Amino acid sequence: MADSSTVRSSQRVVVAGSSGLIGTALVEALTKAGHPVTRLVRRDPSGPSEKRWDPSAGRIDASAIDGAWAVVNLAGEGIAESKWTDSHMKAVLDSRVQGTTLLARTIAASSNKPTVFASGSAVGFYGDRGDEWLTESAVVGSGFLADVVKAWEEAASASDIRTPLLRTGVVLTTKGAALKQQLLPFKLGLGGRLGSGKQYLPWITLGDEVRAICHVLDTVSISGPVNLVAPNPATNAEFTKALGKALNRPTLIPIPLLPLRILYSAQMVKEMLLSGQRIRPGVLESTGFTFDHPQLGQALIDLLANGD
Repeated sequence: MADSSTVRSSQRVVVAGSSGLIGTALVEALTKAGHPVTRLVRRDPSGPSEKRWDPSAGRIDASAIDGAWAVVNLAGEGIAESKWTDSHMKAVLDSRVQGTTLLARTIAASSNKPTVFASGSAVGFYGDRGDEWLTESAVVGSGFLADVVKAWEEAASASDIRTPLLRTGVVLTTKGAALKQQLLPFKLGLGGRLGSGKQYLPWITLGDEVRAICHVLDTVSISGPVNLVAPNPATNAEFTKALGKALNRPTLIPIPLLPLRILYSAQMVKEMLLSGQRIRPGVLESTGFTFDHPQLGQALIDLLANGD
């Protein structure tokens, strides 16, 4: 097993998207493990550990990449942070394709290349697949998210080094993202399933996500798609029941969908809340990664108890 304590020490890692939920935790883990970290930022750098880049303009300080051991790309417009208008959906796509293309081409042109380019991706690649078991070999699905992820992954192919594609599921942490948003209504006894509740939720705790990224960086046999999900996906109904149990609250009333459709758009509700993927982390398991939280119920209990 490789984790943040066993990734090659003292080798510099470049992180794009370092201020996001996953990026912040990853930078902390890498720094704790003794890695110099170069953060790519869109503002003026505040110190030598930061380098400027502007993906939309195709500009980057190439010295950030030259001589680094690894590059991790987690940059991209938040998918569920705004209503799915045409302009927001374009920003979601462009922010991923432009940034990834710029990094991949800069790596390819570097005279002292990194050894690995771990590029962000998502389980949205698979589209809505019902109860079909999915591994990294499954074909692309349909829908906006599938189209975005396909283009996102294709952009990474401009790199000429080992390029794992981090197909991340729903990251669970009380510090942000979906779980944090759900805590208040569930604590008030207003939590419930979405739609039929039969759609699968491919989830992973933030701690396991960071450890998995470190494992991918340090495992030279890993390239191409990697499912960053726990080995036991749960349906929405099972997730709802587990969170209610962890909070000791009832979860009897389904969540009304009309307000969500008005707030976020019908397409967003369909693709992000009512669709699902039943996914195995095949590459992680076959390369010896061990999850700290393989079971949803215990994961939620631990996250709530520790504030993780």
